[in-house]
Amino acid sequence: MTPPRELQQALAALLGDARLAAETLPGTDLRLWLIDAANMDRAFSPDETRRILEEPPYWCFCWASGLVLAQWLAEHPEWVRGRRVLDFGAGSGVAAIAAAKAGAAEVVACDLDPLALAACRANAALNEVQLSYSADFFAEADRFDLIIVADVLYDRANLPLLDQFLSRGREALVADSRVRDFAHPLYQRLGMLEACTWPDLAEPEEFRRVSLYHARRAEAAA
Repeated sequence: MTPPRELQQALAALLGDARLAAETLPGTDLRLWLIDAANMDRAFSPDETRRILEEPPYWCFCWASGLVLAQWLAEHPEWVRGRRVLDFGAGSGVAAIAAAKAGAAEVVACDLDPLALAACRANAALNEVQLSYSADFFAEADRFDLIIVADVLYDRANLPLLDQFLSRGREALVADSRVRDFAHPLYQRLGMLEACTWPDLAEPEEFRRVSLYHARRAEAAA
């Protein structure tokens, strides 16, 4: 299977010998175009490291929180079935695709990065689901039943986003392995699950533990 040209060229510009491969995610029936794990078995040159830090190719990994959220939606389709869903910071599109496969009425994959949206399109085609796409969350109307979010709260400076999610959706479902113990009056932790980024980056054990939070907008709870 030939990788999408745009994505392969973008990855090669960062890491000359890197290749995309269609990988089945562990514990799921989902497939994504991800960086070939064989490309991670060598040391990167200083120039490659600089390029990766300047333009991280988030879209060619399935991060642990995204995998947990996708698995959760597959096991609990009632969260999205028949509902309008937006995936904030969609990256590879794994959570959006899982929501679509679980029966969501509409799924919008939203990401600022044009390459991430290109990855979402390619991965949606790979999984034979239909998504819509957005590059600007704040341009979206307040019309969604659920905002799903994975690996966006990697810095506590991003915590104000927790309120913003509820400005466009009646509910939010947030998975995160970096900032997992935030205190917010509307968010309740549903549980903690384990997963690893794919391909495996051998991250510290703490980053393999993913907290899953749910919030309902105050007016929706009334």
